[in-house]
Amino acid sequence: MISLSNLLDYLAHIDNRSNVGHSCSMTTISEIRPNRTFWLTFTTINKYIQICYVFIHDSYEYCIFMIHNSHASFYDYFSDEEGSILNSHFSNTNRSVFAIITPKQVDRGALMARYSRTDKTMRRIFLDEFAKNPNRGEEFYKRILLEYGDDSVAELGEAQVAIEWVSNIASKEIEDHRIGLSYLEKSSRYVAFDQKVNGQYKYCREERIMSSSHADRYLQACDHAFDVYSKNIQSMQRFISEIDPIDRFFFFDSSSKRDIPYNNLKSEKDIESARRIYNATIKAKSLDVLRGLLPASTLTNLAITGNGRAFEYLLSTMYVSKLDEVKNLAEQLHTELNQVIAAFVRRANDKYGRSLQSYLANTRSAISELVQHHIKNIELDENTRSVKLINFEDNFDAEVKIVSAILYEHAEGQSLEKIIKYTKSITPEDRHKIIQTYTKFRTNRRHRPGRAFEMVEYTFEMLTNFGMFRDMHRHRILTLERQLLSTRHGYDIPVEVIDLDIVKDYKDCMYKSNEIYEIISKNMPEEAQYVVNFAYKYPYFIKINLREACHLIELRTTPQGHQDYRDICQKMFGQIKLVHPLLAEGIKFVDLNKYELERFNAEKNAEKKRSELH
Repeated sequence: MISLSNLLDYLAHIDNRSNVGHSCSMTTISEIRPNRTFWLTFTTINKYIQICYVFIHDSYEYCIFMIHNSHASFYDYFSDEEGSILNSHFSNTNRSVFAIITPKQVDRGALMARYSRTDKTMRRIFLDEFAKNPNRGEEFYKRILLEYGDDSVAELGEAQVAIEWVSNIASKEIEDHRIGLSYLEKSSRYVAFDQKVNGQYKYCREERIMSSSHADRYLQACDHAFDVYSKNIQSMQRFISEIDPIDRFFFFDSSSKRDIPYNNLKSEKDIESARRIYNATIKAKSLDVLRGLLPASTLTNLAITGNGRAFEYLLSTMYVSKLDEVKNLAEQLHTELNQVIAAFVRRANDKYGRSLQSYLANTRSAISELVQHHIKNIELDENTRSVKLINFEDNFDAEVKIVSAILYEHAEGQSLEKIIKYTKSITPEDRHKIIQTYTKFRTNRRHRPGRAFEMVEYTFEMLTNFGMFRDMHRHRILTLERQLLSTRHGYDIPVEVIDLDIVKDYKDCMYKSNEIYEIISKNMPEEAQYVVNFAYKYPYFIKINLREACHLIELRTTPQGHQDYRDICQKMFGQIKLVHPLLAEGIKFVDLNKYELERFNAEKNAEKKRSELH
């Protein structure tokens, strides 16, 4: 069958320089049989618009198309031969919007970069420069990056890479790089870490530790942590099932099309679906509770999507890491990126990259010496809170900043300085009405407040367990600074560990980890991090604007979230509300409730979507 879209393509083929659009139809024709013919009549309305009538042979049916010629003189015309060349590199050859599908990343980036220095269209550039020279992209980047140092063009090439069997210490160092890179990591909630490979648990045998006199005790501490974790997975699942049995929950009944108690389900399919939902929820909850036992040496898998410029900087910093694991990963990652975006990462370890590495290493060394001189004069805090808002603006000033930004966006030439002066003069009622209107029409958390909310910032000092830090670390539109992972701040014990009566094993695990950490950290503080369990408390601070705080708090307090970060983000919200009560009203979708089985509703929704697909 030939669809109407084929007719549009046919019309476009008649005049490549025209912008053909379906304007209306006297009779709707969804398809035309191949053995039926059609003929066309054009009527000129003016120099910008033509009407095309498509008549179906032996039929009273016809369609009307409007051809817009307002930009026709600007469009390229490609011959049939040129079109055949372009077809495998661009999604179309006759429209002004198209996707670049040429297979080589370096050519895609170079084609985009050429826009800034030529009046030619991209497809014409390809025909003139790339079709005849398969090395054009490489040559372009070599000249631009090395001769001119125009770093921005390196953002036009992308790569997707995977790093497997990497420790949670190394993965966090890699993920410290926030701009231009997106990460996806193996979850400790959905994947159990109890399986051995060749009789060994999956954790990093760090080279310096393994070549030291501490190797045996390091292995014993990590093995013990995995043993306690592994042997309690099934018992924790049984315990949680006893606390929250399946017959206390409601599940979808396909007959009545509503949720009913589990014991009232009749269909075997519905019962099977309910059990699948419940079992997945119980497993997730159990792994959430027990993840604190895992040492930071636990191996994970990491997927990264990023642009060439970001990868180049990532590599340069990895080469100068204090950790051998990260430096080894840098060499491996560089080798693989050379297979796909070599031109974009060429400088990561050449004379330019090594210059950057020297700068980073020298700065780190000099600052470290200064820190040792000054830090000894500062006492350690004994009872630090998990969340503490330590820097924020006066409420009036914060409101003025946000209202001024809102007014400025819609102003008619007035300066920001005068808008701020005016905003300070209006009544609190008028100021509050503007702020409330700004978020009034949000109906879900994905309706994020506008950029005016970026005008106000907060600094939170955090002391959370390392497992929870890993979740907060994923947020990129904020400033996060952290210290080395250690055992000096104590650890969290989940209430379920106490209720299951495995607290002795849990504490024993923490004791062994602390013991070996104290020994290793005397000479190898960076490597000592590997033995520290996820349950140990970890100090860091976050500087965040109100817009990102709104996103973070609303996302991390959803019912399916881990209780640790739900609790932390609820506290963040409470402290913002305390200092900026009206602004906090804009964080409309914070969930302040507590849930026993956090994943239950999420698993129900996932099961519903799966059933709809089948």
